[in-house]
Amino acid sequence: MVEFLQGYNVILVGFIASVAAGCATGVGAIPIFFTKDISHKFLDAMLGFAAGVMLAATSFSLIVPAIEYGGGGVKGATITLSGILLGGIFLDLIDKYAPHEHLLEGRHEGNDSSLKKVWLFIIAITLHNFPEGLAVGVGFGNGDIANGISLAIGIGLQNVPEGLAVALALIREKYKTSTAFFIALLTGLVEPIGGIIGVGLVQLAQSILPLGLAFAAGAMLFVISDEIIPETHKHNYERVATYGVLIGFVIMMFLDVTLG
Repeated sequence: MVEFLQGYNVILVGFIASVAAGCATGVGAIPIFFTKDISHKFLDAMLGFAAGVMLAATSFSLIVPAIEYGGGGVKGATITLSGILLGGIFLDLIDKYAPHEHLLEGRHEGNDSSLKKVWLFIIAITLHNFPEGLAVGVGFGNGDIANGISLAIGIGLQNVPEGLAVALALIREKYKTSTAFFIALLTGLVEPIGGIIGVGLVQLAQSILPLGLAFAAGAMLFVISDEIIPETHKHNYERVATYGVLIGFVIMMFLDVTLG
């Protein structure tokens, strides 16, 4: 498949891949049409799986290539650590100052806003999905279709349980099933925007590729530590969630090695 895609415009391939990854939130939300009785244990395990997938994708598809493209050694490591810190700080600042709602955790962050809670929740998910789209776009940016596809698959895998969690949170807020599904799908569709920006920037200036990869890695690491893992430890299913992380990590590692 990778050889087949090599003949197409990398920006187009990156955009389509990020759209497919984003749509996985809708796939994850499909079970709400059949049952609303989904246990916290199952959801925590799936969110742990998502964290493991993201962690492996960050490690093998973003950080390792960033070091290599940065020149390796001290130079590559310095560029990479700078990008990781910048990505984490950037997302932290957005998280602090952009008004948004964490329905999964029942708390508000950022400045006060008159927007309805559901829109603040959508803003929160959008803020945290943007780095994922950016990561896919940067992964395609240097023409490395295999690395881009690997990242897109990983992001898609972790979007499935995220979409289910979003839909269930909206149903708990008394939204209709169809509305919850549509919003869950919508939150994933911000990723193509990040994908286009990522692939476009790297295409315009190849020199920013290692920094771009590391920046996306830092933003994703922030989401993993600040949002996903804490959520999996709130209902006394930490051990199940931890095994979810392990399984997600090894599956994504295997996919990255075999596809790359």
